[in-house]
Amino acid sequence: MPELPEVETTIRGLEPVLLGQRLASVDPRRPDLRRPIPADLRQRLTGATVTRLHRRAKYGLIDTSRGDTMIFHLGMSGRWRVDPEEIGTHDHLLIETGEGRRLALNDPRRFGSLDIVETEALAGFAPFVRLGPEPLGPEFTARHLAAALAGRAAPIKALLLDQRVVAGLGNIYVCEALHMAGIAPGTMGRRIGMVRLDRLARAIEAVLASAIEAGGSSLRDFARPDGELGYFSKQWRAYGREGEPCHCGTPIRRRTDGGRSTFYCPRCQR
Repeated sequence: MPELPEVETTIRGLEPVLLGQRLASVDPRRPDLRRPIPADLRQRLTGATVTRLHRRAKYGLIDTSRGDTMIFHLGMSGRWRVDPEEIGTHDHLLIETGEGRRLALNDPRRFGSLDIVETEALAGFAPFVRLGPEPLGPEFTARHLAAALAGRAAPIKALLLDQRVVAGLGNIYVCEALHMAGIAPGTMGRRIGMVRLDRLARAIEAVLASAIEAGGSSLRDFARPDGELGYFSKQWRAYGREGEPCHCGTPIRRRTDGGRSTFYCPRCQR
């Protein structure tokens, strides 16, 4: 599933094509993805000008001059294609700009979503109401982590995947950040002191920044809007490296927590 760096990479790839452009045509090619596509999406977007592209957690946001924001989620396998030569079966939303550029939202598994809300009401959009701070924003600090983890009888990995603690983190980057911070994934969150929480917060920021710079990690069908694959997977410290040596020489281990694979070094992570 595309995680925060992949969505941020997608937004940055769409920006040169969409920002400041009038949407000459908006064509949903089916009534639903994971849930129904708003019936008025075509009407509210067609003829509007894109004023801003940004992100909240794992959602992409496209603001328009009409005071509306289209919200997209890429689900398990969604991606945007820019100026595709042909339109395929899995291209479920087509957009044409006034300059003749064409974009297609491609989602073979249809686990993604499309919504449109008034921009001023974004904070009240149901999936956003209980989200924690952005991990690359100023509100995400060791102090925030300490307050969010206080009294929580759960392992740190599970807590970091809780979107109420921090928004947008997924399995790959939690594994990578915990490895960088030297914290075992099974450590109870409430037992981690401020020094280690500070190290963890900085590791999360560093891992995400590196992943965005590398264009994300290519899993399953994800690719950037220009069709190129992200290459952060070549920099993975722990994720997906079961049996391979950690930088300390100890083989990386894998276990299953809550139905998800956890990769860690039993020597470096305590």
